Amino acid sequence: MKRIVLTRYRVMAYVTAVMLLVLCTCMVFKYGFDTGEDVTFMVSQAHGILYIIYLIFAFDLGSKARWKFGKLLWILLSGTIPFAAFFVERKVVRDVEPLLADASPAVAKV
Repeated sequence: MKRIVLTRYRVMAYVTAVMLLVLCTCMVFKYGFDTGEDVTFMVSQAHGILYIIYLIFAFDLGSKARWKFGKLLWILLSGTIPFAAFFVERKVVRDVEPLLADASPAVAKV
């Protein structure tokens, strides 16, 4: 497995997690203070698009790492639970790093 697969996942995990927190804040302002309806709409649309990209990259990483369905499902859903993606991303990196080390090309000795 190439390192870029993990890097793409990590970037989208952080972006999705941050956008979800921004969306939660916008929802508080929309429903709690009756303001910011347009901003909430734009943020929700952006989060939705970014979440779809996150799903694609997470599924790609999961298929290459040969995760079981339950683990893959938890990782895919972590983009919908505030703060979960931050913790899940760290666990995924710890699980995938050994796979990257095994796949690294051998350096030729001169």
